Amino acid sequence: NRMRFRRNLERIGEVAAYEISKTLEWEEKEIQTPLGISSTKMLKVQPVLATILRAGLPLHQGILNYFDKADNAYISAYRKHKPDGSFEISLEYIACPDLENKVLIISDPMLATGSSLVKTIQYLREEGKPKEIHIVAAIACSVGIEYVRREEPNVRIWCGDIDEELTAKGYIVPGLGDAGDLSFGSKVQM
Repeated sequence: NRMRFRRNLERIGEVAAYEISKTLEWEEKEIQTPLGISSTKMLKVQPVLATILRAGLPLHQGILNYFDKADNAYISAYRKHKPDGSFEISLEYIACPDLENKVLIISDPMLATGSSLVKTIQYLREEGKPKEIHIVAAIACSVGIEYVRREEPNVRIWCGDIDEELTAKGYIVPGLGDAGDLSFGSKVQM
């Protein structure tokens, strides 16, 4: 059921956003209510939310439900498979606001090898150096987590669960399957 799968990824994004919000900087602000003035806490600076296109959209939407004033970045990153079974990460499209000194939250439902996330982070840094980077994944593989931590030691990783096995083709076992296909239908391989 595609709708249920998308909604569950969205829920994971909402929970992750709530947990990440506890680590962000807040400030007291006075607001006008219909009956007077009240004091409340508001984020000092809105984060920038980024996602890997197609597969990451439902997870991204869940995070956006909580950080509804955040700027957004979209990245087209995919595995370009070679005849020998190996692959390289291809980035073909990025739409991104200024990231200088911002909190960047990147959502990708499956953190498998970590290659696409590391390459994405390196590319996004060309749009400014974020002061914090958070990665949100529904499922991660310990191999991918280790790779991201080795390449990007200051990144915080938030994930729903960690699976230990990664196949030779770079798929998480048992994992969830292809999150993009499960959310939106299968695609033609090009």
